[in-house]
Amino acid sequence: MADAPQSPNNNQNTPGAGGDDAPPAAPEHLNIKVTDNNNEVFFKIKRNTKLEKLMLAFCERQGKTLTSVRFLFEGQRVQPTDTPDTLEMADGDTLEVHQEQVGGC
Repeated sequence: MADAPQSPNNNQNTPGAGGDDAPPAAPEHLNIKVTDNNNEVFFKIKRNTKLEKLMLAFCERQGKTLTSVRFLFEGQRVQPTDTPDTLEMADGDTLEVHQEQVGGC
């Protein structure tokens, strides 16, 4: 009986409490782990920042060129124009770095 006076819209009518209806906003920054055979480097990046920035920073730290490596997320090659949002990345996800190999039969 104590619950009867409350209406289901009680929070909507209270100033400043309207956030209950919207889904929780995704965090603006993600922590992304970038790993190759020997190293793990962690980056904090905005969801809408092109991954080229992260890729160049990783290569600079490791003394590699962007053309000598490839970045993979969930088995798919990452393009410099991709963003965490376009790849639907979550906080703590990992990018794998592999040495670019040329040649074959």
